[in-house]
Amino acid sequence: MDIDVRGPRFGAAVTTVVLAVVLVTSSAWLLAWQTLAFALGAAGGVGRSPYGWLFRKAVRPRIGPPTEFEAPQPPRFAQAVGLAFAVLGLVGYTLGPAWLGLAATGAALAAAFLNAVFGYCLGCEMYLLVRRLTVRVE
Repeated sequence: MDIDVRGPRFGAAVTTVVLAVVLVTSSAWLLAWQTLAFALGAAGGVGRSPYGWLFRKAVRPRIGPPTEFEAPQPPRFAQAVGLAFAVLGLVGYTLGPAWLGLAATGAALAAAFLNAVFGYCLGCEMYLLVRRLTVRVE
């Protein structure tokens, strides 16, 4: 079943704010929260993430029914990519080196920002590229 394209974009906007605050404050706790949000989105799909739940319960009823849909697999893969960067960032902030935390968080922030502002999902594009490559190999 396809998903409303506005949900992942809303999640990316919230993620952008959270990761920007992490970069400013170097808060490992806040990055741990974002890591959990990515993990839930990667495991259960974007609708199972806290931001997906917030979109479904608080935002979508106020903005009307969707007019565009997308397959759930690319955004779910993007959540897994975000999870990998968040884990690296968490390692950097908690165990060091600090530059690892900054770099990984900054990379995740850049990807979330692109999705939130321009609707360009880097993780989704990675998914589609890998899928095209594997189809050609088979």
